[in-house]
Amino acid sequence: MSIIDKAKEAGNLIKDKSFEMVNDDKFADLVIMAASKQESVNKILKARGANFRISDIDIGMGIPPHVSFGIRPNIRRRKK
Repeated sequence: MSIIDKAKEAGNLIKDKSFEMVNDDKFADLVIMAASKQESVNKILKARGANFRISDIDIGMGIPPHVSFGIRPNIRRRKK
């Protein structure tokens, strides 16, 4: 077995273990917490007159797991 094959095998083992470490209930809790954080921060940004909002949430199940938020300008459509 070549060094590249061994590296691929090790990568697959790590990927499998990262999914085993997070059960569905804990992952659902993480999604709910991230969405709640998005809503509460967006309310604060709106109250402060900021022209941007958290628009995206990216949750990565890896080692270590991570949550990233995407910030975008708040584009308001004018009423005609």
